[in-house]
Amino acid sequence: MRAALKALEETLRSVLFGQERVIRELLATAVAGGHALLEGLPGLGKTLLAKAFAEASGLSYRRIQFTPDLLPADVTGTEILEDGQFVFRPGPIFAQVVLADEVNRATPKTQSALLEAMQERGVTVGGVRHPLPEPFLVLATQNPLELEGTYPLPEAQLDRFTAKIAFSAPPRATWVRILSEEPQTPQAVPGLDLLVARAEAAQVVVSQPALEAIANTAQLSGEEKHLRMGLSPRGAKAWLGLARALAYLDGRAHVDWEDLRGSALPALSHRLLLTEEAQFEGLRVEQVIQDLLRRTMPK
Repeated sequence: MRAALKALEETLRSVLFGQERVIRELLATAVAGGHALLEGLPGLGKTLLAKAFAEASGLSYRRIQFTPDLLPADVTGTEILEDGQFVFRPGPIFAQVVLADEVNRATPKTQSALLEAMQERGVTVGGVRHPLPEPFLVLATQNPLELEGTYPLPEAQLDRFTAKIAFSAPPRATWVRILSEEPQTPQAVPGLDLLVARAEAAQVVVSQPALEAIANTAQLSGEEKHLRMGLSPRGAKAWLGLARALAYLDGRAHVDWEDLRGSALPALSHRLLLTEEAQFEGLRVEQVIQDLLRRTMPK
């Protein structure tokens, strides 16, 4: 299955130029069985990547534009009266890859419509639970600077995302390629099965020192004066899952220290929230995470 994932990675690189790290982190999130929060300025290819990933993976895809007037039923679906009885009509959440575009523009009530789907892989309407298709992956986008008219995601919602994948401007050498080449139309990669890849990645061995490093980091984060709260058990498991997925993608049967370091920022940066004092001092959460890693992992 790793060969098919490698082909998927190459396909995505032919669609989104100069974002190799972003593509690798998205694949790791998918293999880990999680959801991803895509953050970056407009026009960097967040929507393009989500659609290309679904097409190249052979998965069904739906895009939901989150706006202040969007209602929870617009996401989950609703019951309608038909021939004298209520019939459930599924909403756009019933797809294998769901793009929640500009998720922080919707009200908290509508944002909460994603919580059950992301955690339980199902939607409850009228007291009846409706399972979502597998694999199921939510990709949500948000703009880090455009604050007017937005509703910041609460901690409980952020914690449902396995990774926050930060988009940055492409390197200088890539600009000419972006301007001169048209992205390829992705074709479904033959033989790719994400469920099989997830099962295989779950067999990647994690040593006792690596587990202790994650536990020590979680413990120290709870004592860190610059953080409002420490790492939760769900966050620690997400970090471990991403590290396993990175090792699997690289063809290793065990997690090494670089896998833990490489997965720390996407797994932790949206979970470890700075205090107001730390923000006022100009401290960045990435600095706090790097300091925690220096204290818990070998050089």
